[in-house]
Amino acid sequence: MSPKLKECEALALKLPSRERAVLAEHLIASLDELDDAENERLWLEEANRRYQEYKKGTIGARDAKDVLRDARAAIR
Repeated sequence: MSPKLKECEALALKLPSRERAVLAEHLIASLDELDDAENERLWLEEANRRYQEYKKGTIGARDAKDVLRDARAAIR
């Protein structure tokens, strides 16, 4: 993540939850404006970035069943 993006993230995380939700909606909507090839390229970059972080030990892995369980619990 670039320093500018980290700074933007830090500022966004200080917003009240409703404002963060509005910002998230706007960001997600802006992705819908991309064509399929651009979306695929961006997701491949993200997947590669995450894989490199995993290989470095910066991030860990979780079992899919645990992730799904936690996601289901979060939306209840």
